[in-house]
Amino acid sequence: MPKRNQDRPETKWETARLIPTAGIRGQDEQERRATSALLAVLPAVPDFGHALLGGLKAPKGSISTFTEVRLKDDNGQTHIPDGAIIVERGKTRWACLVEVKTSTALLQGDQVERYLSMARAHGFDGLLTISNQIRTDAHELPYKLNRARIGRLTVRHMSWWRILTEAIIQSRFRGVADPDQAWILSELIRYLDDPKSGASGFDGMGESWTKVRDAARMETLRASDTEAKDVAAKWEQFVEYLCLQLSQDLGVTVNRVRPRGQSPSDRVTQATKLMAATGVLEGTIKIPDAIGPLSIEANLRSARVVTSVELQAPREGRPQTRVNWLLRQLKNAPDDLRVDVRFSQSKTTSSCLIKECRDAPERLLADDAKREPRSFSVALSRKMGTKRGRTDGSFVSETRRQLLDFYGELVQDLQPPRQKAPKLPKPTEEQGPPETTAAELSEGRVRREQESSLDQIAQVAQFTDAG
Repeated sequence: MPKRNQDRPETKWETARLIPTAGIRGQDEQERRATSALLAVLPAVPDFGHALLGGLKAPKGSISTFTEVRLKDDNGQTHIPDGAIIVERGKTRWACLVEVKTSTALLQGDQVERYLSMARAHGFDGLLTISNQIRTDAHELPYKLNRARIGRLTVRHMSWWRILTEAIIQSRFRGVADPDQAWILSELIRYLDDPKSGASGFDGMGESWTKVRDAARMETLRASDTEAKDVAAKWEQFVEYLCLQLSQDLGVTVNRVRPRGQSPSDRVTQATKLMAATGVLEGTIKIPDAIGPLSIEANLRSARVVTSVELQAPREGRPQTRVNWLLRQLKNAPDDLRVDVRFSQSKTTSSCLIKECRDAPERLLADDAKREPRSFSVALSRKMGTKRGRTDGSFVSETRRQLLDFYGELVQDLQPPRQKAPKLPKPTEEQGPPETTAAELSEGRVRREQESSLDQIAQVAQFTDAG
């Protein structure tokens, strides 16, 4: 008898890969292999290449890519950026240099400025930097540059996590018609998602996490502490990471809600001050067509994470009818889901666990049953993960799981209130008889014309008989 599938020796063998992670030794090799893998796939899968390069002002044309480009400056010194991309369409030629970092290596402004000088001297149009410093907006650079050095060049930054997100969206949602190209793109996704590649995204809250978390709980944390700023910077990247994770799962662009005109360094400073003062880290995420933005609040003092969403209450109906409208949508929600209510023309609010108001919705109206609810907030609180890194039980993995579950099990099914169409007033005796409609006018005109025709026929018949 033939052996069962699980008894065959090949079930334990390593599958041959187009872009293998086996044998990577050191960060330098990580960078070379990741750079080569990405740049090789850009022309091989043009749909993915054009989608990724569109934000760099590249035309939609033929893509050529190169690694370890050697360029000389005015003094004859050789500089070696990690790669270069050239796109040609008709007589239009666009080119940019590429600088890459993997794992925990950070991009440095002085190195980037040196490659900017090379780009300008050799006729390039821009510079693309890639690292694990996560930004959902490619215009937000994780390093400081002398604006005069940039000039007319286009400088953009992409995290490896964003590149992986773009590849997943192209493969899973937009699709790749050619089966060979689809397989090549799937191999790039598999490679970038492997921790050995050094390009697999967010690596945790950093070495200062435990110290800062404990100091916040004991209320000894200060905004001037270097560790506090490090954790705040990691938090900002973590929220960006969650946005890209939702983009991968939903196939749409999910963005961080941020104050207009605020730079990344400003956000880190603000997050540091808030964490030192209250022990809270917070962020807001906007998902297209969702009922409202998702809020995340990590309270280091209470060691709990709260995910919430706010939605507008119906504008019509009695107050309890409006409350019932929400409770019907939350019939399968967990018992510890909290519902908060804000009322029109009042600063008073009410709050209640859903298990306490399912059979007594009037509890959400507090003491005054006539007050009209203006908006509702539904929030879920869970115990915070304590471990470092991204393993099970860590802050990163537990918060990520809570956000995805909160959206998938509650938010994505919430529907906004339906407004009734405006109605015409009913006629009263004082208003007199209703106005004649156009149809009635037309019917009367036809009847009069028919009567006139019958009269004319009768007159002709009478004249004929008289003759």
